[in-house]
Amino acid sequence: MRMRIAAAFLTRALTISSFSPSLSTARRLPSRALLSTKTDTMSGSSLTDVANWLATTNQQYENLHKAFELQFWGTKMALAGPQYSTEELTRTKGEMEAFLADESKLAMTRDFLKSVPEDSDHAKTLKMLERTFGCYIMESEEAQTLRSEATKIEGELEAARNVMILGATINGKFEEILQATKIEGELEAARNVMILGATINGKFEEMSSVGLRNKIRVDPDEDVRKACYEGLAEIGDFVTDNGFVELVKVRNRMAKALGYLDFYDYKVTNAEGFGKVALFEILDTLEEGTRPIMESARKMFAQDKGGANALEPWNISALMSGDITRRMDPYFPFEKSVEQWGRSFSAMNISYRGATMDLDLLDRKGKYSNGFCHWPQPAWVKPDGSWQPSTTHFTSLADPSAIGSGLTGLTTLMHEAGHAAHFANVAMPSPLFAQERSPTSVAYAELQSMFLDSLVGDADWMAKYAISREGEAIPWDLVADQIKATHAYKVFALRGMIAVPYFEKALYEMADEDVTAESIKALADKVEREVQGGLSPRPLLSVPHILSDEASCYCHGYVLAEMGVHQTREFILKRDKVLTDNPKIGPTLTNAYWQPGNSEPFLDLVENLTGSPLTGQPWVNELKQTVDDVLKEEKVMYDAKRAECADKASDKDIDLDMRIRIVDGDDVLADTAKDGSFLATCKVFEEYVQDRYAKKD
Repeated sequence: MRMRIAAAFLTRALTISSFSPSLSTARRLPSRALLSTKTDTMSGSSLTDVANWLATTNQQYENLHKAFELQFWGTKMALAGPQYSTEELTRTKGEMEAFLADESKLAMTRDFLKSVPEDSDHAKTLKMLERTFGCYIMESEEAQTLRSEATKIEGELEAARNVMILGATINGKFEEILQATKIEGELEAARNVMILGATINGKFEEMSSVGLRNKIRVDPDEDVRKACYEGLAEIGDFVTDNGFVELVKVRNRMAKALGYLDFYDYKVTNAEGFGKVALFEILDTLEEGTRPIMESARKMFAQDKGGANALEPWNISALMSGDITRRMDPYFPFEKSVEQWGRSFSAMNISYRGATMDLDLLDRKGKYSNGFCHWPQPAWVKPDGSWQPSTTHFTSLADPSAIGSGLTGLTTLMHEAGHAAHFANVAMPSPLFAQERSPTSVAYAELQSMFLDSLVGDADWMAKYAISREGEAIPWDLVADQIKATHAYKVFALRGMIAVPYFEKALYEMADEDVTAESIKALADKVEREVQGGLSPRPLLSVPHILSDEASCYCHGYVLAEMGVHQTREFILKRDKVLTDNPKIGPTLTNAYWQPGNSEPFLDLVENLTGSPLTGQPWVNELKQTVDDVLKEEKVMYDAKRAECADKASDKDIDLDMRIRIVDGDDVLADTAKDGSFLATCKVFEEYVQDRYAKKD
């Protein structure tokens, strides 16, 4: 089994994030009565009637989807212009959700299903529409009222969270790095003025949560790391004092009014098609199977790193890979990340089928604090057979002057561009097959991007793509040192990933009267200690996903996806012996995972490709590998790739079959339509970054 190397692996799944975190909002689940409703008014409908109705429905949805997504991007990216506003975001979101929650459309869909052949394309589309409309229709008046109340509380909470100021005081000097993050709507506005940071040597430095986490990972001064950790921990106090307590209660009452066990059961059933009980049967096997590995790794870490103090939450990441991150930094120059991503995807025969993509990569004040990808224009096959390419926007939060930003930025590019490739290749007869709301599985969407960003950690991938500004490839000795420093402790990343769903499961299982600010904070600490073995470098209550409706009870999707990643990697390695630059990967992913869109369940897609049901065993097997075995495997792959690179030039241009614009908010920095080619656009961006950040220094 090939091992995977990632300098920031402890926070990988949550820092890279996902497709747009606001786009699965209102994952409403129908009651059983609604699911079984039948109408007989149009059982004799002609196929022409069906085709016309589908064409109209698809066009209406496409228009509403685009209007909302453009507002989403404009407000999240803090774009200028009166056309972008919280009010317009709310209005367009409401119109889109009203369309999806129209009971008459669900009734018409079921009626048409009785008049079309079971195996026809019309039937496939109608079945998808039946699932989709069912996810948004909420019959219970009590649940509707509670849903509205929860939305109001979320808005007020995010408004407060967004005005919290983040930062730290370091070496007696205050430096504003970034205003804290936005999540969405009013809650986002409030969160951006939340004051976050750390007091170091008597002064306060304001930073975003991203900046605080980065310092915890790489700063050599333990006092600085501790101050930044304490700054992150303040988020828990803030959110529990600003509405989160009541939000938990209202969410649970809404879910129970609809007949679900609790809010977690409601969310997972809608997103994945199976309930909370079934989900945690899967996660429990992973938790139980890796607990002994985690316990052993923590003991070894303390012994190797100087004692119990090494396990303090502000020390563990830095002591595991902080020095390695600094040493690897020259081989991941941020300004080359777009080019290296393009070369890697091109070598794997990944095509975007005529898509247009905007990349907003640089961190700035007022910008949403997590990387994400979304699609104002879904890809689909129109009724006349013509192809509608996708329009994609994605964002990251790079500060090229920060140590580790190049590796983080490149990994984020591979991740979000994986989402973009996935949704650019959904070739189905409705735009609703290619949207990321329910019934699209969270795990299904994340599998694609996490598989592709996993390549960045492979020794042979680094042998080709981890190249310094002077043109030198990362040396094997440094790759080996990274393996030695981190492999035995990779279980920490797994445990960090599963901690979030276990926390939210326990949170929504609490009785209403037991839900208080103190009990929530105590629960978070308890879960961190039980699941991760000690307090986490990223406090659970600082994870933004738990606050907003659409991203709460969501992070299990990363865990299921990571299981699928390891299983897919194992399958392709057995079939082809190689992952890096494997030209079969693009066609394999396109045919097996991408083209069907949400027409097939996640578990079925994984089993259909790999030949086995989803299992965590390949992941556990990798964790059980000895460091010596990993070194032997990776050295062979590294040497083979370096020999190959010596024989091949890499000057030919790259054609991913899409237009790319690199933007910074409202400013267009580079554009393939203007610059003439992909590599020319990369060069313009490279020069811009070098010039801008040279002035900073």
